[in-house]
Amino acid sequence: MPERLVLRGFLAFSDCSPHKTGFDMSISTALPAAVPQHFPRQIAVLILVVVACSFAGNHVAARLAFENGTGLLLAILCRSGVALAILITLVIWQRQTVRLPAGSWKWQILLGLLVTIQSLCLYSAVARIPVALALLTANSFPIILALLTWALGGARPTLKSAALMLFILSGLVLALDVPGVLAMEGDVGANWWQGIVFALGAATSFAVALWVTDHKLSALRGSVRSMFTMLIVFASMIVAGFAELVPGGMNLPAATPGWLGLGALVLLYGGAFSVLFISVPRLNMARNAPVMNMEPIATLLFGWVVLEQMISPAQMLGGLVVITGIVILTLRKSA
Repeated sequence: MPERLVLRGFLAFSDCSPHKTGFDMSISTALPAAVPQHFPRQIAVLILVVVACSFAGNHVAARLAFENGTGLLLAILCRSGVALAILITLVIWQRQTVRLPAGSWKWQILLGLLVTIQSLCLYSAVARIPVALALLTANSFPIILALLTWALGGARPTLKSAALMLFILSGLVLALDVPGVLAMEGDVGANWWQGIVFALGAATSFAVALWVTDHKLSALRGSVRSMFTMLIVFASMIVAGFAELVPGGMNLPAATPGWLGLGALVLLYGGAFSVLFISVPRLNMARNAPVMNMEPIATLLFGWVVLEQMISPAQMLGGLVVITGIVILTLRKSA
């Protein structure tokens, strides 16, 4: 279903985008009768704008938290904990069975670990480079997914799709100001490259997660699959924290702005996640999902206002190229 493919992608970095994530929001597609009527398009678009801005604010809040001593693992623990609580409530409310089909456990565990890696990589990128650029790079996952699907025996990308991929990559090179980065020296240049590598790691792990979802776990109800995915992420953060796998990963904020950032992260992500999960059957995602691509633009604005992060006009143009290419590629894939 088009809405399933499109919306899973947008939640990745809203994380996905949320997101974010092995999330499948196709609640309505699993119901055989009494499908809710769609909202008027103006209302649906308004809801998606608010959700996209909330997810954008979540990433900016995360950077504010990191700049004030908040541990990486703690931020992901809080975010995944909120998502898990919402999903458990939803599964109980819908009276869903939580029994997984035979042979699917290994794929569900793999999916959870992939989303864990995606979360770690994305927030590591957000901590190192401008938030908007981290999201733009991570949102290149449709290219990786198309190539992965082809490599594993799926359809070969058409010439038009290949041209779109090159178009997106050219915009990404412009947005990341690669020539300027190559001229950087010392810690600034090192941090920048680390941030780009982490963002590409987030894109890659999410692309693999989507492939696993579509090819190995498609028979499992979306809310149940998402619940188990978030449970694995949540548990992984606890284990990693106790094992001290990430130095300072569970550090509490060291200053008031850090607490504000952590609190805003939880509220914005939890609120957007809840609204999207509850409203998605009535949002006509097949038609309106591209609205979610305003998230990097909102992130750019919020990053400027809250964090005083500035990017050049050339980088803005590159970001516009990336967003345009992703919208066209996604719509072609879901048609």
